[in-house]
Amino acid sequence: MKTTTAPLTATGRSPAADGFLRDVLHGLRRRRKRLPCKYFYDAAGSALFDRICDLDEYYLTRCELDLLRRHAAEMAEAAGRGAVLIEYGSGSSLKTRLLLDQLREPAAYVPVDISGEHLSRSAARLRRRYPALPVLPVAADFTQPFELPPLPPAAGRSVVLFSGSTIGNFRPAEAARLLRQMARLCGPDGALLVAADLKKDRAVLEAAYNDRLGVTAAFNLNLLTRMNHELHTDFVVDRFRHHAFYNARRGRMEMHLVSLADQTVHVGGAALSFARGETIRTEFSYKYSPRDFAELAERAGLKVERMWTDEKQWFSAQWLTLHSGGRTGGK
Repeated sequence: MKTTTAPLTATGRSPAADGFLRDVLHGLRRRRKRLPCKYFYDAAGSALFDRICDLDEYYLTRCELDLLRRHAAEMAEAAGRGAVLIEYGSGSSLKTRLLLDQLREPAAYVPVDISGEHLSRSAARLRRRYPALPVLPVAADFTQPFELPPLPPAAGRSVVLFSGSTIGNFRPAEAARLLRQMARLCGPDGALLVAADLKKDRAVLEAAYNDRLGVTAAFNLNLLTRMNHELHTDFVVDRFRHHAFYNARRGRMEMHLVSLADQTVHVGGAALSFARGETIRTEFSYKYSPRDFAELAERAGLKVERMWTDEKQWFSAQWLTLHSGGRTGGK
């Protein structure tokens, strides 16, 4: 197995530069304003999210780490020898190390992330930690089709890792489409390892998105700062505040930016009005029961072969494969 097959710089053009203005205008011209959460993750946003993961209130990272420490060896056994690990939305890849440490002679690790700069730094750190492992970063919007880099010829089973409960950022129909896309990328013998946050007490959920230190608020508001820098908009950040709550009817947490005054913002030559109290929804995160997630997998033509949870049973990792003789086509 070759030990140096790719440059440290992530392949592909950072997609955040393509379509950013179009997506912003489309979202802010709607009656109920919204912005895609994928644009949170510029360098500053990615660094803020790393801080969020260390917060006392943000149980998700602790639960996922507990889950991995308990069960990573079983996950590696399911992946088999010589696996290619493809991580969607890899970020800093810190949790991934627990799985990489358990994999038997992995053929390659392919981190995929929308923030090319952050991705390249993370890939460099992983190269130093695993000098015999080909680390092949890809800068891509994983919600759109993308190409894998050339893989070692002796590569075994492809396994997509989707950690951090990011699957919750998609409506169920969108999530099913994304799971189908992952399955096609892996091929008929591949597998998906998908983290999903489980339903629990509202107070626990809302505290995780409204931390005392205000890091999540800064993360949310950074989206306005990013638009000012990259799209030359004129948002006055202090005229908006962070608001997060659990929408029980839809079974999801929601994050919004609330306008604190009647105001006008210029975006790409367009003048957009905001009323006092009007919100921009920037993110939602669906919470699942085990049955909910099994039904989601079924919609994608997949089946849950195994589910692991942390000690509190607040968080899950789901091992998905194609139904026997199944297909990942469909709408």
